[in-house]
Amino acid sequence: MVKNTIFFLLCTMLVVSCMHRPEFKVEGTIAGAEGKQAVFELSDIDGIKELDSVELSARGKFSFTHPRYEMPEFFRLRVDGQIINFVVDSTETVSIDCDYKDMSVNYSITGSRENEKIKELSLLQIGMENKVNELMSMAAGRQIGLTLYEDTISKLVKEYKDKVKMDYIFKAPNTASAYFALFQRINGLLMFDPLNSKEDIKCFAAVATSLINKHPHSDRAKHLENLTLKGMKNTRMKDMEQAATIDMDEIGEVGIIDISLKDKNGNMQTLSALKGKVVILDFIVYQTTVSVSHNLVLRELYDKYKDKGLEIYQVSLDADEHYWRQASDNLPWICVRDEAGIYSPLVETYNITEIPSVYVINKANELVERNDDMKGMEAAIGKLL
Repeated sequence: MVKNTIFFLLCTMLVVSCMHRPEFKVEGTIAGAEGKQAVFELSDIDGIKELDSVELSARGKFSFTHPRYEMPEFFRLRVDGQIINFVVDSTETVSIDCDYKDMSVNYSITGSRENEKIKELSLLQIGMENKVNELMSMAAGRQIGLTLYEDTISKLVKEYKDKVKMDYIFKAPNTASAYFALFQRINGLLMFDPLNSKEDIKCFAAVATSLINKHPHSDRAKHLENLTLKGMKNTRMKDMEQAATIDMDEIGEVGIIDISLKDKNGNMQTLSALKGKVVILDFIVYQTTVSVSHNLVLRELYDKYKDKGLEIYQVSLDADEHYWRQASDNLPWICVRDEAGIYSPLVETYNITEIPSVYVINKANELVERNDDMKGMEAAIGKLL
């Protein structure tokens, strides 16, 4: 009798728990689609999974509820071949209203600011795809030559990727829209290559860093991190293969592994260009708690020795570009940022095992000392100056 009672109580608790599990709702209206199926789908890492569907009436209303995920997740509303992408990151209600005939490009969505960004990206992608298809038709009909076709496509792709990088990925790498941007496709092909393009890998690295910090146990975070590491390994192997074919007589005399990155004003700053000065090479993440006290120490050294030939070349490995710009705004030395963040090849090249990591470079452009704990830094600088 006691065992039966315990079993009943456990079953009751389980049912109550399921009943009170947080849910989100997707609702709205699709006009002009009577008799068609509105399909609610999950855009999973492993592919698209159908969650629910409903046959639309003349009024076109639909409503889906689903248990909330622990992390933000991506979904699709599909009718035939027309798709609306959106994200859900809480127990919210996402409302979508559209007309079936042009639902993919002309819809209203409420629920979160991120869904507005995803809509912007979706419209950009559709516009790009239309341009590419038009050029393909022109080339097939011999209205334009192959060379012009290839040059125009390359230009369009570059302009598109540059816009998405600056306006969506690097501007806010910790957002769902930045993640969504990484996996956009044109005619089935990924716009950003996570395995073979150094520039594209920087985009994946920036978002991966932010996602890992925000949701360290997320499957998407782990997947993105693995993609980034694999891409960095691929490109590094290619660089090694190319380096093996270089004539050693063509390599200039440089006593450091050079760095060229843009500062907050967009100007390219090259480490080797500081030859003739004593340089503190500093790798930092401004979002760490030690950065403020670390920069105070550097400020004292800089103010004391800048007129005697000291320069500081500080490399930010922050994923958040906006935060870096704010944090470095009033610093008087050279502040640059590596978009790849902690996944930058510089981390391995300079054997960075902790942040901050500090190096001293003499006037001959030679790396002479590493001072991670800042002890003895002033004495080392004094000798070199």
